[in-house]
Amino acid sequence: MTRRAGLVRVATLLVSGDLAKAEDVVQTALTRIYLAWSRVRPDTVDAYARRCVVNAATDERRSLFRRREQVRAQLPDVAAVEAPGGDETTMLALLATLPTSMRTAVVLRYVEGLSVAETAAAMRCSEGNVKSQSARGLERLRAVFPARVHDFA
Repeated sequence: MTRRAGLVRVATLLVSGDLAKAEDVVQTALTRIYLAWSRVRPDTVDAYARRCVVNAATDERRSLFRRREQVRAQLPDVAAVEAPGGDETTMLALLATLPTSMRTAVVLRYVEGLSVAETAAAMRCSEGNVKSQSARGLERLRAVFPARVHDFA
């Protein structure tokens, strides 16, 4: 998987499955990376890119409250990535039930496979917060969809 495809996958999961928004988020993140390239250390490029995607996804969600676009008609997008177990729609529906911080922790930990420390760095929070958000997120998913949560953990 190319790095950009991986970023699109993370962004898609963070913005609850909207591929167009995910591509916009990744484009914003790549622009920010380009502008800061001279300051990015070579050994931290992947972590910096993930952090930029998380920040851009957060900015996108916040901007939705500021600008109220009225969508007249919307065609369904075809999923660009495969979910664990092959059912992207179900995974996106599961993730959409979680609050933003829990969804971010679950996606980075269990979908992207980051360690607790890497997830904490990407979310800019403590490792304890990552552990509790991940555990609470999985607990909520298990309470509502017990048969599907094995895909994550």
